[in-house]
Amino acid sequence: MGSGSRFLLKFGRLLLALAVLGPLGSFLACSREGRGKPIPEIPSGGVLLQGAGATFPSPLYKKWFAAYQQIHPQTVITYDSVGSGEGMRRFVGRDVTAEDKVDFGASDAALSDGDIAKVPEGVVMLPVTAGGVVLAYNLPDVPEELKLSRRAYAGIFLGEIKSWNDPLIAAANPGVKLPKLTITTVVRQDASGTTFAFTKHLDAISAKWRSQYGPSTLVNWPGNAMRAKGNEGVAGLLSHSVGGVGYVGYEFAHRYGLRTARLENQAGKFVQPNEENLRAALASAEMPENLRVYVPDPAAPDAYPIATFTWILLRKNYGDPAKARALRDLFAWTLSDGQRSAADLGYIPLPPEVAEKAQGALQSIKP
Repeated sequence: MGSGSRFLLKFGRLLLALAVLGPLGSFLACSREGRGKPIPEIPSGGVLLQGAGATFPSPLYKKWFAAYQQIHPQTVITYDSVGSGEGMRRFVGRDVTAEDKVDFGASDAALSDGDIAKVPEGVVMLPVTAGGVVLAYNLPDVPEELKLSRRAYAGIFLGEIKSWNDPLIAAANPGVKLPKLTITTVVRQDASGTTFAFTKHLDAISAKWRSQYGPSTLVNWPGNAMRAKGNEGVAGLLSHSVGGVGYVGYEFAHRYGLRTARLENQAGKFVQPNEENLRAALASAEMPENLRVYVPDPAAPDAYPIATFTWILLRKNYGDPAKARALRDLFAWTLSDGQRSAADLGYIPLPPEVAEKAQGALQSIKP
């Protein structure tokens, strides 16, 4: 069975898991975006943990939280997949209502030192899983799998390469009949850690991108761009946009049946986004004490070029012993037992040494 088939099988297991979970799975699989939504009933002596943030890892988080709540019914967990930028805002807690403030945030872009300074209780950043950002495309009349060189995909998102039959795209796809069709990029309209991971990579490979944009969670995209909210929004829009190409989390591309390009890596190889190539991308990462590390352009010969860790954001001091204990227990479980289900959904389990460092950081959380 090929890598693509294995990943499709794993996604099917996600759908089965949500079906088995029934009402609990349905509840946790729904984003609670917006205000005025009811708070779930808390068992006597129980605790409510509210989180918000990244859409990139949200399928895995929702599976984790549903499974954990079945084992620990006294712990009720909600998660709003509203994007990394909004998740960070709600976590930092400045200029937000008490209703919107959350116990934990989630982001594919680790907090900067400046953001950490805004949280008087202190911050613990936990890498909990990792994955790939793919370039998905909609060209129904091109049966062959496309290859995109570094110069080609940087040029597309800089707005310089405007047609699918551009010579730079054709050079990497000999014998493929490319259409004379305008390229439309599909991008995020909300502050996004997926955008940060993608632009961090573009910053590493393109001097022009570096000088004009740099890495960012929110970009004023050049060229012919359509915007959507969340990974799911980008994937959904792209599925209906012939001639479109967009960046999106790997698992969302497969959920929507989108085709993904082989990308040229630093070693000059055109590689697929699969578990083996993503593991190769992250293998060289050395996790520092603050657990903030990026791999914007991995050098391993088989590495997929756009891979990222994703973080859970916690406070060092909650002033509530029950909540602090529940958060420590929940995320200790995700870093141990929870890692076993990451690959089933197309994510990359943490290397053991990274999980061990994250477990150690959890112990700094005080009541």
